[in-house]
This record gives sequence, structure tokens and C-alpha cells, in this order.
Amino acid sequence: MWCYDKSVGPLIRTLSLPPKKLTAAFVSRVRPQPRVKSYGDGRGGFGLTLDVHPTGVKSWQQRILINGRQTNIGLGKYPAVPLATARANALDNVRLVRRGGDPRRQGHAVPTVMETVEKVIARDAPTWRNPDRTAREWRDAFRRHASDLGQRPVDEVTSAECTAVLGALWNDRRDTASKLRQRLAAVFKLVVAEGRRHDNPVDAAYAALPNRRGDAQRKRHHAALPHGEVAAALEAVEASDAWAGAKLALRFLVLTAARSREVRGADWEEIDLGHAVWTVPADRMKAGVEHRVPLSTGALDVLRDAAASAGSGSLPFPTVRGKRMYDNALSKILRDERVGCVPHGFRSSFRDWAAERTDFPRTVVEAALAHRVPDRVEAAYFRSDLFDRRRDLMQAWSDYLTLPAEGATR
Repeated sequence: MWCYDKSVGPLIRTLSLPPKKLTAAFVSRVRPQPRVKSYGDGRGGFGLTLDVHPTGVKSWQQRILINGRQTNIGLGKYPAVPLATARANALDNVRLVRRGGDPRRQGHAVPTVMETVEKVIARDAPTWRNPDRTAREWRDAFRRHASDLGQRPVDEVTSAECTAVLGALWNDRRDTASKLRQRLAAVFKLVVAEGRRHDNPVDAAYAALPNRRGDAQRKRHHAALPHGEVAAALEAVEASDAWAGAKLALRFLVLTAARSREVRGADWEEIDLGHAVWTVPADRMKAGVEHRVPLSTGALDVLRDAAASAGSGSLPFPTVRGKRMYDNALSKILRDERVGCVPHGFRSSFRDWAAERTDFPRTVVEAALAHRVPDRVEAAYFRSDLFDRRRDLMQAWSDYLTLPAEGATR
């Protein structure tokens, strides 16, 4: 039924709830049910309802007709917003609509998807390893793949719209689509937590996307070379016209079995040439734990060459302009020289070599790769970083790459 008010006209439609008005005492005492329960403010309540969630959260909603479309507007949570304030805000919204305005663009308005993206970024950035880069990736993802959706009020977005956005990427660009889905889901989790809607439309969208059962089994591994081909790949890179600093960084990455981010961010202060140790700080490690890397003779040779070519800066492997290398600097060299792997794949090559050509224990190899021990009981007793054993392992790896025909065994 339509509700009429002399000051605003027939603008809103009440829910099919009892016409009895809410009272402050009822709002205070009402208890949660197993499912979300909505209580209307009776006829003349301008579409105002109190939603009581199973968790005990009480939030105000207003169902109102805007531009011919029924729209749900969140008006805050009780008790921060008492009944009288919710009623006043609901009436203000109706009057504003009558004048041609849109309450969603006012102070207590429902934000757009992109506005909520910014709130998620501001909330989570302190926990990210590289806040600037990650924030840029979030914004770029929505700008490139969900620009229209980003301008929509969060309470109006439907699962069909989310399906359309994700479906356009799902078959051909699955990794991109999966990251966008995770980010959209995080945005709408915040929306639900704020009481602006009860559902996460991304959940229904994900259920509608094709061929999802095999995702776990289709886990993609980083392209890697057989360990017997690594030395030849390094020789090809060395003979290329790539920047000397990048070539040295790639060789150092292979000899230390480190990750690209760890090498590109290396600083001379982390390196003790006298004791042949490189200490990678926790904030650059995937596991968030400081990692000591024993430097083989091959790795030390690389650092001596880097010191001679890098000048007096703090970075062993700077760009041509003396800056820190960008994310894809090492990948680009491998692509340009048609080496069939990615930088991370050399860690797999190292691991395969250790398993096939040496008898070093698995725990030593995993420690060299800075992997966590998956078994909790084993981890409780595994308190050493096995540094001395790892030094022998990394020297054997260096010898193997220097003399691949002979190989290095233990």
C-alpha cells in the first residue's frame, strides 16, 4: 500500500508489516531471532524499518521510491541512531526526493562501490607489505574492469551485475577475475557489516560462474626450467644487452634461491660480506620473519661485481637511474631472451636439484627456501634455521651452476 503525507505526497510504499508504530521501549528490548527480522514503523512511517540481525545488531533501513525505483537506504545502527533521529532522517529523505533530490548523495547517504573501495583500502593498507602498490592495484582493477559498477550505490548493486562483470573475464583471464571477485567480496562484506544491505551479491555471482569445481585442482605453478638448463639460461642472459644491474640481480636471485621481491629490495646494509651473510628483513619476506641467507662464493662474486658497477648508492641492484627495480624487471629479461620460465621458477629448479642430485634433508632445503614447516608438531621442535647446513647446500648449488657438466653432489 502507498503512504500519503500532506507535506510530501504519495512517495513511499510501506512493507507488509503491522501498521503499529515502533516505540523507543520496543526498539530497546526487541531480541534477535534465528533470521533477520524487520519491524516497520507503521503507516505514515515513511518506509522506516528496524532490522534485527541474529548477531544482535539493530540497523535502520528506509524503503523509498527514487526516480520510479524502489530503493533501500541505510540510516545507521541503533543505539547510535535512536528511533526519533531515524524518523526525522526518513522524513527528510522523503521531502528531499519530492524536491527532485537524492538522499543517497547526502551526509547519511549510501556510498558508491568506489567510495567503499577507498574505505577498504584505508582500513587494510596498514596490514599490506607494499601499501602504495597494492592500493594502486585495487584502484586499477576497478577502473579497468568494473568502472560502471564502481559508480553504483552499494545498496543497488545486484548479483546479476556482479556476474556480468566477472563473467567477462572468467574464462579468458581467470586469475584477474578471481582477484577482482575477492576484492568485490571484501567491499560488500564491509557494506553488510555497516548495515547497508543484508546480502553479499558477489556470493550469488560466484555460484553462477562456470567451471568452478576444478579451480583447486587446476592450481597453476610458476614456469620453471629443469635444473640442468639453469646454467645455460644464465649464460644467455649474461650475453644479452640487458642492463648490467638487472643481469646481476637475476644471477643473485638464482644463486640464493630467493624471491624477486627480496632481491630487488636488497640494500647494502643487509649484506655482511665479511661473514658472507645476507639478512632479509621480515617486512620483505613472505612469511613475515627475518631470513638469513648464507652467501656462496658465486653469490659473493656477484656482489663484488655489483659494488663495482653500482657506484656509491645503497642499492646493490639499482636501475639505470639509480632507483629500486620495478616489479617486472627480472621477468622482462627472461621474456626478451626467450627463457622458458619466470624468476620464481628458479626456486623450483633449485628444489628439484636438491632432491635429485643431493642427499640434503628436506628440512634443510625448505629452510633455504624460507618455507614454513607445515606440520605443527614438527615446527614445535624445529627451532634452528640450520644455517651451517644451508651454507653447505648453497655452496653446492653454486658449484653445480658453475660446473654443470660435473654436477655437485653430497
